[in-house]
Amino acid sequence: MIVGSGIGGENSHDEQYRRLYADNATRVHPLSIIRVMMNAPASQISMAHGLRGPAFVASSACASTNHAVIQAAQMIRNGLADVAVTGGADACFSYGLLRAWEAMRVLADDTCRPFSANRRGLVLAEGAGMFVLESLEHAQARGATILAEYGGGGMSADASDIVAPDPVGAAAAMTQALADAGLEPQDIDYINAHGTATQANDISETRAIRLAFGTAADRLAVSSTKSMHGHAMGASGALELVATINALREGVVPPTANLDVVDPACDLDYVPNTARAIPVRAALSNSFAFGGLNAVLALKRAP
Repeated sequence: MIVGSGIGGENSHDEQYRRLYADNATRVHPLSIIRVMMNAPASQISMAHGLRGPAFVASSACASTNHAVIQAAQMIRNGLADVAVTGGADACFSYGLLRAWEAMRVLADDTCRPFSANRRGLVLAEGAGMFVLESLEHAQARGATILAEYGGGGMSADASDIVAPDPVGAAAAMTQALADAGLEPQDIDYINAHGTATQANDISETRAIRLAFGTAADRLAVSSTKSMHGHAMGASGALELVATINALREGVVPPTANLDVVDPACDLDYVPNTARAIPVRAALSNSFAFGGLNAVLALKRAP
C-alpha cells in the first residue's frame, strides 16, 4: 500500500507552533510527532484495513500520487503484491502555508483559469482519492468491477530549476508512459493536464505535450480539472485520476472551467468551459512538481 502526500500534517504543525510561540506554552500535544510524520497515511490505512504487505508514503510535492501509483503497479508487476491500495491525500490549509504560497506570487486572487490568457495563478485545495490496483486475472477471479486498465507510467526529473518547469523533462515522462503502456501518440484521446493556471506552467506544459505528441497533439482533448477542484498538492493526482477514469468509463471529457480568453502561447484544444462527449480509448494524467519531478500515468478503457 503506497500513498502519495506532498505536505503532511501541516495543520498540526501550525497548531503546535501557535501554542509555543503565541500562547507561550511549555508543552505541545503528546501525539504531535504522530500527527505530522509523513508516513502517517500509510500507517493509518494499513491499521484500519489490516494490510500487512509493503506500505509507505511517496512524497514528491505535486507529483506524489502519480509516483505512488506507479510504484504500486510495479510491485504487482514484479510479484511483490497481488493487490495494492494506492492514491494520495493532503490537508494543506494553514495560515502559514497560505502566506508562503502567497509570497511566491503564484496564488490567484479571483479564480483558477488554466490556459486562459487572463490566468492569475493557482487556487489551493485539499482532498484525497484511493484506488485498488491488481492484475486482470486477480480482478476477474474475485468478480471485481474493473473501472479502467493501468497501462503504464513515466517518471523524469527536469534537473534544471527548483521552480521553473522544463518542457523537455515533462515530455520525457509522457513519452515513457506511452512506451510503458505500449501506446502510440495517436492512441491517446485525452490528457488530464497538470494545468495549474500559473503563467509558467501552462505554457511549459503546452510545449511539453507538443514535444511528446508531435502532430498528434492537435487532435487531443486536453483539460485541467484543477479549474474546478483546485490544486490539492500531493493529492491532486488522485483527484485527477478519478476524473480520468470517469472520462474513460463514460466517454465524457471534463472541461477546463473559466477559460474565457485565448492565450496564443497555449494553442491546444483545452475543452473550454463545457464537458464534451467523445469516446476515450486511452488517456494520460500529468503531474509535474516543483523541483522538476514529473510523473505521468497512462490508462486504457476497461477491457
